[in-house]
Amino acid sequence: MSGFMSLFADLVGSIADLLEPVFHASAMAAAIVLFTACVRLLVHPLSRASARGQKARARLNPQIAELRKKHSKNPEKLQKAVLELHRAEKVSPLSGCLPSLFQLPAFFLLYHLFSNSSIGGEANALLGHKLLAAPLGGRWADALGDGGPFGAQGLVYLALFAIVAAVATFNFRRTKTQMAATAAATPAGGAGDAGQQVPGMGAITKVMPFMSFMTLFTVAFVPLAAALYVVTSTTWSAVERAVLYRDVPIGTGALATAG
Repeated sequence: MSGFMSLFADLVGSIADLLEPVFHASAMAAAIVLFTACVRLLVHPLSRASARGQKARARLNPQIAELRKKHSKNPEKLQKAVLELHRAEKVSPLSGCLPSLFQLPAFFLLYHLFSNSSIGGEANALLGHKLLAAPLGGRWADALGDGGPFGAQGLVYLALFAIVAAVATFNFRRTKTQMAATAAATPAGGAGDAGQQVPGMGAITKVMPFMSFMTLFTVAFVPLAAALYVVTSTTWSAVERAVLYRDVPIGTGALATAG
C-alpha cells in the first residue's frame, strides 16, 4: 500500500511540476483540480450510460401505470411486478449510483495522501503545499485557529463554501422544478410516484434535493486537498447532469441526482 501511495504522490507531484510555471505556489492545488477533471472524464461514459438508463425507465412509465392499476390493492405484488419489468427490459433503477461509486477510490487516495505525515517511510513533502495561504493538508478547524473565518486561510474555505452553496442551490432548484413538473404531468397515483415503483425510492426522492448541501460538511472536515476534489467533482456533476438529464423527469429515477 505504501508503495502505491508513493507512486500516486509522484504522479500528483509530476502534474504539479508541469503546472508550476502558471500557478506557482498553488500548482499542487491546480494539479488536484486537473486530476479530478481527469477522473470525471474517465467516469463520464458511466454517467452517459446512467442517463440512457434513466430515459429507458421513463419510457416504462405507461406500463408501470398499468401495473399500478392492476395491483392497486397489493403493494407487494406491485413492487415485484415493477422490478420484474425493469429486469425484463434490462433497466436498473440503481444505475445512477455507479458514477459516484467509481469516484470513491480517487477521493480516498487524496484523503489518505494528505492526512499522513509520512509516505513510504519518508516525510510527506506534499503537506507543505498550499492553496494561497491554506495548507492542502489542513482542515477548516486549523484555519479557524489561525486567523478565524476571515483570516487568510479562512477566506480560502469561505470561497469553497460559497462555490458549494451555489452548486447545491442550483441542484436543489433544478431538482424541485423537475419534480414539480413530473407531479403536474402525472395523475394522482400515476407512474410518477417513484416511491411505489421501487422500495425506498419515495424516501430517497424526498431527501435527494438536499443531498448537495451535505457537501458543505465534507469540505469542512476533510483535508483541503480532498475538499478541492469534492468541490471540483460536485461542480462537474451539476453541469454534467444539467446536460445529460435535461429531458428526463426526476420522478423516474431519483438516484440520478446523486454524485
